[in-house]
Amino acid sequence: MKKFELSIDHNLCWGCRTCEVACKQENRTAEGVRLISVREDGPRRRDDQAEFVFRVNLCRHCDAPPCVEACPEAAIRKREDGLVILDYDLCSGCRACIDACPYDAIGYDEAKSIAQKCNLCHHRIDQGLVPACADNVCLAHCINFGTHDKKKRNAA
Repeated sequence: MKKFELSIDHNLCWGCRTCEVACKQENRTAEGVRLISVREDGPRRRDDQAEFVFRVNLCRHCDAPPCVEACPEAAIRKREDGLVILDYDLCSGCRACIDACPYDAIGYDEAKSIAQKCNLCHHRIDQGLVPACADNVCLAHCINFGTHDKKKRNAA
């Protein structure tokens, strides 16, 4: 089965945060909860110039996600297409997944007492659409979505 993949070229990102806005509008997360975030890394001096680098952070949909193993409620699962999905109805709010995530990519909704993470807009993908952050909203065109076939990739 082809696996879904979101790729981000951090060198192209100029920090406009349009991806954050698109995600917030699509998923209607609580104030303070960001399923995708753009972090500024800089300024750094380079050739007597200030250089800013922006890092886009979200769930990496790991091959062996530690959050799945950490969740005592089995609220997080990895789909055959590679997406790591958190079922908010099953989440007990214990925060074990937050502690287990090495990428600091899981937030917590205080009002609902549940963890929240990027589900890669699986509700859109299941309808043949792309995630909101990759739906041609990025002004720098640094976020791309598609599939890759591991068999082809390893053979190349």
